[in-house]
Amino acid sequence: MRLLSLRLIISLIVGITLVSLGFSYQQVLLEKRSLRSELERRSEVLGLSLAQSVEKNMDSGSTAGRLQRVVNSFGNREHLLGVAVFDRQGAVLAISPALAFMLRVPPHQVTEAMAANQQQSSFFTLDQTRVHIFATPVHRQDTVVGAVALVHEVDYIHAQNLRTWRQAFLGILVQVFLIVLITLLIVRWSIAGPIARAAQWMRALRMGRISSRQQMPDLDLFKPLAWEVVTFAESLNQARNAAETEARLREAGESSWTADRLAVQIQSRLDGSRLFVVSNREPYIHSRNGKSIEVSVPPSGLVTALEPVLNACDGTWIAHGSGDADSEVVDSHNRLRVPPHDPRYTLRRVWLSKEEEEGYYYGFSNEGLWPLCHIAHTRPIFRERDFQIYQEVNRKFAAAVLEEIANTPKPVVLVQDYHFALLPRMIKEKRPDARVAIFWHIPWPNPESFGICPWQRQLVDGLLGADLIGFHIQSHCNNFLQTVDRVVESRIEGDHFAVLRQNHRTIVRPFPISVELADDESVFVPARYDTNYQERSALMHSLGVESAFLGIGVDRVDYTKGIHERFRAIERFLEKYPKYQGRFTFVQIGAPSRTHIKRYHDLLAEVEAEAERINWRFQSGKWKPILFLKRQHSHEEIEVYYRAADLCLVTSLHDGMNLVAKEFLAARKDERGVLILSQFTGAARELRDALLINPYDIDQTAEAIRIALEMEPEEKQMRVHRMRKVIRENNIYRWAANLVTELCELRLDPSDKTKPQHRGSVTAA
Repeated sequence: MRLLSLRLIISLIVGITLVSLGFSYQQVLLEKRSLRSELERRSEVLGLSLAQSVEKNMDSGSTAGRLQRVVNSFGNREHLLGVAVFDRQGAVLAISPALAFMLRVPPHQVTEAMAANQQQSSFFTLDQTRVHIFATPVHRQDTVVGAVALVHEVDYIHAQNLRTWRQAFLGILVQVFLIVLITLLIVRWSIAGPIARAAQWMRALRMGRISSRQQMPDLDLFKPLAWEVVTFAESLNQARNAAETEARLREAGESSWTADRLAVQIQSRLDGSRLFVVSNREPYIHSRNGKSIEVSVPPSGLVTALEPVLNACDGTWIAHGSGDADSEVVDSHNRLRVPPHDPRYTLRRVWLSKEEEEGYYYGFSNEGLWPLCHIAHTRPIFRERDFQIYQEVNRKFAAAVLEEIANTPKPVVLVQDYHFALLPRMIKEKRPDARVAIFWHIPWPNPESFGICPWQRQLVDGLLGADLIGFHIQSHCNNFLQTVDRVVESRIEGDHFAVLRQNHRTIVRPFPISVELADDESVFVPARYDTNYQERSALMHSLGVESAFLGIGVDRVDYTKGIHERFRAIERFLEKYPKYQGRFTFVQIGAPSRTHIKRYHDLLAEVEAEAERINWRFQSGKWKPILFLKRQHSHEEIEVYYRAADLCLVTSLHDGMNLVAKEFLAARKDERGVLILSQFTGAARELRDALLINPYDIDQTAEAIRIALEMEPEEKQMRVHRMRKVIRENNIYRWAANLVTELCELRLDPSDKTKPQHRGSVTAA
């Protein structure tokens, strides 16, 4: 820091001095020109006046004595050395005594003035004296008969320049001193101080005295540096926590999956290759807000699970660019490095037209496959045009994938969900050396139900292009294998849960997805329990409702979530147990979803009307039984409700997993609250300590609400503790690790080890 200050001082002194000298030089020149101009003007006025007097005296035949008196009368002017009058031949007619010894001969300005018959003015040195001479001709009847010369000394101009330089030098010294002093104070207060505080903060962080979550000292002047410091500190803290966790678990003989462990695991399994993820939803969305562009992360466990993997192997995520500013931030190849503040992998965006989005996403995917796979008594709608667009979009994504993996040997491609059932076959046909997996996030129905689809053969054949197909639970795997056996010609290897078709082997496995759960001891702390209920009181106050008990439900407004059944169960609960009227309030967070589809648009109105009907029947004063919050909520907002609730109600009529149940448990570090869970969710297979219900049985669900509210605290703690342990041991990172590891360890068929084919058009199976 001292060396920096010394360099800064020297630089300031040199810089300020040079700039000040430059300005002073210009000031001296201007002042010199001004003084000379003033002298020339005065000389001209005085000379013309003198010439007129001389002409009158010469016209009247005046003697030399008379001319001498005229000359002497002009001799007492400021800075005037003297005056001289010459005849046409250059002889002196009259001269001031001071000039008598200096002008023995007429200067050339005098002779030139008479010869040219015009005034002459110039600065020169006369007898080692700096002077200015002004010469003007004298006339008699328009004939030049002589000249008058006025000589001024100009040493005063030089003296004035020296005074100006002296004053400028003193001013420079004062300026340098003050500017250096002020700059050093600014550096100390605005730069050195914050840097010292940041260094102190990092030292404390390094020594483990504070957490990286504690606010960093203000570094507004160094925002890019500040961000890198915070990122570095967070990485350091995460590494320390990971090491401590690993050591604690190793001592206890346990293992826990973290983002860091996942990254190391996958990096070793990929063996130098790269991972390519394909999904409809992108991990980062760029949206325009006025003149600025904002980046948001959609609430998705998929981003949490797969980002550490992509970071570790510099992978690529290929997704539909849905943000209104997405196209403004990509390069010429529609690529973008993400995360925004710490780029570690590539996001490749695929653009869809309105027609493509209408047919592929809203049409075939969500009006056809979604209700087909969720046996929830909503008739699937299949249109020939929708399926054609679905094929076209799958081809478009396949072309993007093939372009991205063109120069990658043995690429690993992980396709996500029912939007891309045809994609595995398309990729495998062009790159048989690629390892391709698809994870189906929704249920797979029984063969009879799936047989409704007019294009079931194409869908199944497209999926069987993958080397690995993942579902949430084993029963979905069984349904898929039974569907394959009915729909396409193949050989089912029941013992290995594999399908052999066209000399290609596809493995079918369950990979139950989960959520992230912080690795804490989850020991019940009464203070934390009290804090949560204080938080609930504040929450209820903000909602304008008074209630002793709080229930929570979090869903997209979808007909598979059983929201109607949930509301009717609450109504039945209040009928059977009127003592809870005025004391129990249920908050339903319902994010509007796919309202572009008529069924979803109507459902939103139906759910709202049902809540209003029940509220009209039971509400009194400030209390109402159901609060329906129909807007998108961030994960942070929802967590407040999770922590404050006495129970969480999950009544899905059919669900692949349902992560809301696991998110509720992950938020309950106080080990309080009761989970009421539909038996038709994949989560019901793992969370056996939840109160399992049949959501169609309204009385059973109502009774479960009563049991949850009246359950002893010890039993609540025991149940939540066991379920949180299940989630901790099988978290989102373990899901990703199992899925990618299984794919990387598969032995490809000999026919799949051929060299990559040249890229060409992609055709549907």
